[in-house]
Amino acid sequence: MNADLKSSLQTDRPHSARVWNYLLGGKDNYQVDSEVGDVILSTFPEFAAVARLQRGFLVRAVRYLAAEAGIRQFLDIGTGLPTADNTHGVAQRIAPDSRIVYVDNDPLVLAHARALLTSTPEGACAYLSEDVRNPERILAEAAHTLDFSRPVGLTLLGIMGQLSDADRPAELVATLLEALPSGSYIALSDGINTNEALNAAVTAYNAQSANTYHLRSPQEIADYFSGLDVVDPGVVATSAWRPDDTPLPHDAVDVAMCGVARKR
Repeated sequence: MNADLKSSLQTDRPHSARVWNYLLGGKDNYQVDSEVGDVILSTFPEFAAVARLQRGFLVRAVRYLAAEAGIRQFLDIGTGLPTADNTHGVAQRIAPDSRIVYVDNDPLVLAHARALLTSTPEGACAYLSEDVRNPERILAEAAHTLDFSRPVGLTLLGIMGQLSDADRPAELVATLLEALPSGSYIALSDGINTNEALNAAVTAYNAQSANTYHLRSPQEIADYFSGLDVVDPGVVATSAWRPDDTPLPHDAVDVAMCGVARKR
């Protein structure tokens, strides 16, 4: 690891992507990340199962977009550390010519992405070091890989909860969607504030982490899809969105909502 990358990682404080990696059973994290992960699990033991449910939704949503909706371009914002079944892997198994732009602002994520997320010869993968709070810059850079005159699948999985209300997350989603042509889709999921144990776990996480997470009400999650044609079964718990035959974690608790919708 080069010195510049190491100095930018802030290994003295936990970071959301690395904590998430720990909860998914990954190895790309530091002791500070595993320690806060253990605090979360001691307060809300089912959290690791929640992480796996979120990953399952990503797979099913991207599969739907590539196979049924015919989407061949994806803008994945808030990528997280690479693991099994990343967006390009799912999409390019169905359509090898799919083009994907990954966006994250964690330097460790981008370092791993460039090394591990390789495209098919027919398609393309690009990686942007950018923050979701800067949608115009994301769109400008993504245009080097994606053709914004053709439909795009925008994925925002677990990322809007990283923003406080002061960041106006709904306006950021609207800005991103406004730049996409008719026939584009959004897939979004985030945690909800209806479980007291999860609320306590997130409060403990926020007290120790370099990032903070903001649970929202089910209605606030549904509002992200306002004005769009929501795909059946609607905005629902992650395990309820077009479930397949993949077994659910035995300790699964639905504390996140998700949906897929088409721009008219």
